[in-house]
Amino acid sequence: MSDKPLMPKATAVWLIDNTALTFDQIADFCGLHPLEVKGIADGDVAQGVRGINPITNDQLTREEIEKAEADENYRMKLSKKKVVVPELKKKQKRYIPTSRRQERPNAIAWIVRNHPEVPDRVISKLLGTTKQTIQAIREKTHWNSANLEPMDPVTLGFCTQFDLDMAVQKAADERARLEAEGKLPEGATLQPAEDTTAAEEEEETSSAPDLDKVFANFGSSDD
Repeated sequence: MSDKPLMPKATAVWLIDNTALTFDQIADFCGLHPLEVKGIADGDVAQGVRGINPITNDQLTREEIEKAEADENYRMKLSKKKVVVPELKKKQKRYIPTSRRQERPNAIAWIVRNHPEVPDRVISKLLGTTKQTIQAIREKTHWNSANLEPMDPVTLGFCTQFDLDMAVQKAADERARLEAEGKLPEGATLQPAEDTTAAEEEEETSSAPDLDKVFANFGSSDD
């Protein structure tokens, strides 16, 4: 942790204007050169910089300033933080059982079908897969496309519900921003998931044989 205050020049401005400290004392506390502090006092350095009170942001105490004002040889010490912010642990990769890893394409298919607005790079990071695999599933050129069954990646254990919701929300916000700015790429008119699903069902229905016509023809055939 640094033993110098945040925004040292702004802190020096405040100390010059509000205390009787020497340039050397201010320079030592702020990590500046005494001549630089003198330049600030003369208005040649840090022009327009607004002073920051180191007392209100818990970097210095009034007692410490008074002690230094009474003894020009005293050097002030930065106050210790009252609240210690723990360091964030590096996020560990989610363990996926070997038996479930073969279900990854199904998880990809689920997101592609239900949330087509989520970009490939986000899906890749979320599910630990490659952009090539995602693209193949989007374009139905994946080697196992015919047998894929879209399945919720949360249920399969590939990600948490929170991570999935965040990915979907960010994608929606980004798309809304691009639309508002008129920067949405031409042709990028993503349909809602229910529309996509309905289209797929309609396609399957249209490809099925018309049983009414079959039975009608059967009834009208000659014996």
